[in-house]
Amino acid sequence: MYPLSLTLKGFRGIRDGLGLDVLTLDLERLAGDAELVALSGANGRGKSTILDNLQPFQTLPSRASLAGPGGFSYYDHVVLPESEKDLVWLHEGRRFRSQIVIRNNGRRATDAFLFEADAEGRWRPVVLPDGTLSDGKTGTYNRCVEHLLGSAETFFTSAFSAQGKRQLSAYQNSEIKTLLADLLGQEHIRNEGKKAAQVVDLLKAGLVAMRQQQASLDEQLLRLQDEYQSLGDTGTRIATQARARVEALRVQEAAHTHLARQQAVFEQARGLEARRTQLNGERSALIGTGKQVIEVIADQAQAQRQRLVRLEQRIAHRKAQRSAQLQTLDRQRRQCDTVLLGEAAVRRAGRRLSLAESVAARRAERLQSARHQVQELSRCTAAWESARQCLKAIEREAGQAALRAEDLARRFGLAREVPCAGTDLQGRCKLLGDAREAQGLMPSAQEAIRRLSADKADVQRQLSEHETQRRALTQAPQVLAHAERREAIARDRATRNGRLAARMGEIQQTLTRRNDIERELAALTQAGSQDGETDEEHAERLDIRATLKALEAQHEQQAKHYRQGLDRLDEALAALPPAFDGRVLSEAERTLAAAQAAFAEAERAHLQAVRDAERRTALDRQLRDRKRERADAAARIAQVEAQLGNWSLLVKCLGNDGLIALAIDDAGPALAGLANDLLLASYGPRFTVSLLTQVENRKGEQREGFVIEVHDGESGQSKRVEQMSGGERIWVNECLVRAVALYLSQNSGRCYGTLFSDEVDGALDPARKRMFMAMKREVLRLGGYAREIFISQTPELTSMADAVINLDAWGPPTMKASAPPAEPEYQGA
Repeated sequence: MYPLSLTLKGFRGIRDGLGLDVLTLDLERLAGDAELVALSGANGRGKSTILDNLQPFQTLPSRASLAGPGGFSYYDHVVLPESEKDLVWLHEGRRFRSQIVIRNNGRRATDAFLFEADAEGRWRPVVLPDGTLSDGKTGTYNRCVEHLLGSAETFFTSAFSAQGKRQLSAYQNSEIKTLLADLLGQEHIRNEGKKAAQVVDLLKAGLVAMRQQQASLDEQLLRLQDEYQSLGDTGTRIATQARARVEALRVQEAAHTHLARQQAVFEQARGLEARRTQLNGERSALIGTGKQVIEVIADQAQAQRQRLVRLEQRIAHRKAQRSAQLQTLDRQRRQCDTVLLGEAAVRRAGRRLSLAESVAARRAERLQSARHQVQELSRCTAAWESARQCLKAIEREAGQAALRAEDLARRFGLAREVPCAGTDLQGRCKLLGDAREAQGLMPSAQEAIRRLSADKADVQRQLSEHETQRRALTQAPQVLAHAERREAIARDRATRNGRLAARMGEIQQTLTRRNDIERELAALTQAGSQDGETDEEHAERLDIRATLKALEAQHEQQAKHYRQGLDRLDEALAALPPAFDGRVLSEAERTLAAAQAAFAEAERAHLQAVRDAERRTALDRQLRDRKRERADAAARIAQVEAQLGNWSLLVKCLGNDGLIALAIDDAGPALAGLANDLLLASYGPRFTVSLLTQVENRKGEQREGFVIEVHDGESGQSKRVEQMSGGERIWVNECLVRAVALYLSQNSGRCYGTLFSDEVDGALDPARKRMFMAMKREVLRLGGYAREIFISQTPELTSMADAVINLDAWGPPTMKASAPPAEPEYQGA
């Protein structure tokens, strides 16, 4: 994989670091054929953002929690509603284009396209051999990229050293074996293991269902057994319930005979009860009629009282309404008086408005003139500083030219001192030839000195002119500050007068409104003096009182009349003999009902005993069926458990601790050898690395694992890489990572073409940093890589690169006075 050009739009790192919404890098032109390319610039310039985007995977590795696309989201790193990443890259002689569009305008969405250039240079969507088309979906884009470049985990582990990246020593056993399995091309074994694992999962799921079925059968057996035991001896129960039913039938017939006798006695007393009922009915009717008449009189009296209350409310409401109107008008008059307090100021502002606006306009013109002088002072200062720099450069060049002229004169003077001059050896004498060459170069050196002298005089004249202009404009900033203060005062005065003058219409309306309020107050005050009860209201009050007295007299008369009628009916009821005791008849009815219920219960219990006998027979048949089904389920479970053990063993054999572990054991020495070659070529013979895939636990037993052990040639001791110092650990880790990349390119045929690293050398001392650059070139040579793009905050390492892309040239205006160039500044090594 070889990046050719990159365009970023709307990325937060570029906006914050360079102040740009769009950045385009043409790496073909900026770096050319350089092998080591450095991205330089101050902290926060966006270097890591650019480096993270120089690869086609959908992630920024320095900001991702995982190596693959699943541990990263673009939405936190873009600032525009629609941001875009456009990367053109070369792979195996084919030109590709990755275009990722991130929409963050309320509804988040990401479109990712992968194109390939055809023979005519037109971009067409990538189509995989299985028919997968890059259609803009992130899932299909990831599948297309991984088909071309392999897994993201392998790429970011071997070819991309991002900031904060975990070292290989921090990888878990499963992680490092997954990575090495990909390097060794063992993916087909892992796929077979995944298929076996799927079979294990299916067997486990089926086994769970079978065990659930077995548990259900056990529960059914237990329930059926409990129910069978609870039914007991049904034959004895049937005989007992039959005897109880016969006894209940005898008691029911006796109760029925007693009720018949009591009903005959009740028929004889029904005549007296009819007269008693008639008198009670007349008494109830008289009471109801009396209540109705008295209620009507009471309702009429209540209506008259409510009429009196409404009369009082009308009088009170009229008085309250007039009082509220007086308060409202008084409040409005006070508001008008408050507005009229500023009448004098408003009239004065109206008279002075035109004068204030004229003064503000003249002071604005003076301010513009002062600003023009300050701009002219800035231009003169910049020209003066440029002339000073040019004068210094001419003086340096003149000094070098003078030294060269002196050297040529010295060399030419040797022509008179060489002993072979005028002899046969002068044609072969190198000193004499050098002197003659110096003779030919002396006129050009003298001409350069004269030219530089003329240039110096011209620059000194320009410097004097700029100095004169600067002195004439020295007071321009103070004049500008004074003009700005006076202009602000005049503008504020004109604005204040304008706001006050605009209130003239409000003052006029307020005067008119106050006069109207005074007239309304006078009218209400005159009407208030006549408040009181009107003649109609007084007549209505007298009529209500007379009606209430008449209703009270009518109420007393009706109450006396109905009381006399009730007394006559009570005397007639008292003369009748006592009534028949209905409790005897009721008790007989209750006794019969209880006997009937007892008979029904006995009959129901007998019927239930018969049903229980039938149920016991059915339960015995169900128990035999469930026991047979449980035996069949146990046999099936035993068969599935046997197959599950076989398939589980196959999964382990095809996993990281099986065939893949054996392949890693074979590849470990080769990886360690590549890492040791890099250490020897760049660091020296002190450290030697070995990879151990079998580690010893606390019990002294060997188990599967992964340990990086480093032998120190100076101390003669071996230790794990985690126990080394920070700088040494970084050095060994980078050699191992690059050894992984070399192994990948040599054994699997997968070579990415370009390596990336971001500030990996931070913990190294100056000497080790220079050796670190030697290691980078050795990796490029051994692996056949075309280029490494790196970031370093060490200027010495940046200067050792073949090409440098300097992002400081794109700094924000506060750090750079002139406009930024069309592209970042770069330089060859």
